[in-house]
Amino acid sequence: AKSHSEPGLIGPPAPRWATLVATFFGAGRLRPGPGTWGSLATVLLWWLLASHLPPAARIPVIVVLTAVMVAIGIPAATLEARGCGKRDPSHVVIDEVAGQLLTLVACPIVWPALLVGFILFRAFDIVKPPPVRSLERLPEGTGIVVDDLGAGVYGLIVLQLLLHFGVVRSEEHTSELQSRQYL
Repeated sequence: AKSHSEPGLIGPPAPRWATLVATFFGAGRLRPGPGTWGSLATVLLWWLLASHLPPAARIPVIVVLTAVMVAIGIPAATLEARGCGKRDPSHVVIDEVAGQLLTLVACPIVWPALLVGFILFRAFDIVKPPPVRSLERLPEGTGIVVDDLGAGVYGLIVLQLLLHFGVVRSEEHTSELQSRQYL
């Protein structure tokens, strides 16, 4: 859970790069619900990027992007948290970026699937089912980011099940259904 200032945690101000990364270039400063804004920005940017990628490149690209967000997000979140004296500052949303990307691995680039992926990730990030909540106890930026990866795993699994069983339609299914309407 995002927390208030805690005595003894305040360190030097975070370097500018860490603040930019931790807030996902300012998305974390939006209110209300900075985590939701960070997730929404992620979905929109992924949609823009993925719609210009060949389908075969989408999974490798999103996996690499997720890994990069984790690799730069943990130190950025650590520095920003130290700088403002909070264990998990609400304006730090790079964790939502990483978790949201993880949920969207292998997600078709169609709005119904992307919207369901967004909703699932936000729900699991807020509820934090076991063992996700316990991951927050990891130190500093690791705890900030890794619990959202746990929520991302839950979102990924549920989204893929919904796609597999046809509860959420992929592009191919949507086109097939539309063509049947005209027969």
